[in-house]
Amino acid sequence: MIIDMSYWTKVFNRILYVVFILLGLYVALKLSIFYMPFLIAFILYLIMEPAIKWIMNKFKLTRRCSSIIIFVIVSAIIIGVLVWGSITLFSEASNLLDDLNGYIEKISAFFQNLLNNADVGKIKLPEEINNVLQNSTGDILKTLSSWLRNFLSSLIDLLTSIPKIAIYISITVIALYLICVDKIYMIDQIEHHLPKTWVMKVGRHLTDLTKTLGGFLKAEATLVLVSFIISLIGLYILKFIGFKIQFPLLIALGIGFVDALPILGSGTAMIPWAIICGLNGEIKLGIAIIVLLIIMSVVRQFLEPRLVSKNIGVHPIFTLIAMYTGFKFIGIIGMLVGPIILIVLKNIFATFIDGGVMKMIFDKR
Repeated sequence: MIIDMSYWTKVFNRILYVVFILLGLYVALKLSIFYMPFLIAFILYLIMEPAIKWIMNKFKLTRRCSSIIIFVIVSAIIIGVLVWGSITLFSEASNLLDDLNGYIEKISAFFQNLLNNADVGKIKLPEEINNVLQNSTGDILKTLSSWLRNFLSSLIDLLTSIPKIAIYISITVIALYLICVDKIYMIDQIEHHLPKTWVMKVGRHLTDLTKTLGGFLKAEATLVLVSFIISLIGLYILKFIGFKIQFPLLIALGIGFVDALPILGSGTAMIPWAIICGLNGEIKLGIAIIVLLIIMSVVRQFLEPRLVSKNIGVHPIFTLIAMYTGFKFIGIIGMLVGPIILIVLKNIFATFIDGGVMKMIFDKR
């Protein structure tokens, strides 16, 4: 039997190429976490760049002058929001942590009462099933209570670690200023120190990624921010008119997080909340939550066609798989990171995917 070494060499090279790309993405992910302040600064720069260009064109100013104007405005907004958000989050998280046992007991009593009164078509649930459901509900609530307590404790520790936060914020602000002002110099330095072939390949991939992933993320971030602001304002309004909403900022952050998850949406959190309020006798609050959800959905439906295309070439089942994989590897944050990595992989391996992955690796062409 004659082994075609040239064929297997090509197969090995293609497999090695895929392995190196995946290893590079893993290293890039680790570096992005390690250098998070610089990544945040770069993302803020991408958001600010259109405003900088607008100032330059409108008032005929230099890039440095335009950058400084936008930088001062954005920095003032960010610092103000951070101060208000930190104080409010600390207050709400501390209050929720103190009263957590009481809330868990109320929820447990509510579900037990619901199970005790369960009667579908006048047929009572068997005692064994009732016991299993009650025990399962208790276990779920204990797990939820433990997770929530750990999260709130970590959040409070983070908010009280002022020196560390100050260092991160300072580095982010300085990096943002330098990127905005010296963008051209930095690009020239990168091109000077890298081989031309690398610059061309990386530039081509970055251009494609900016069009797909960058545009998608920017649009989704805008939509999530709009949903968060609407929910926050709505919850504060409900609180001021007398409804029992004690933690509007924490709840709005939770709604924003769920809204950021692909496939899911703010309704995943708000509809069950409204139903529970209705079953608990708080009909008006349940209706108010549904009205708030409708307002958020209408605004999102109005903005979405103008900001993002639904067709990014990734089927929902693969997005769901990516969310689950990310969750298994790095927890809840992985549900956000997984789909992003999927889009990056699709962009990098576009040729392989279009030609058929196995065909491109093992084909004898």
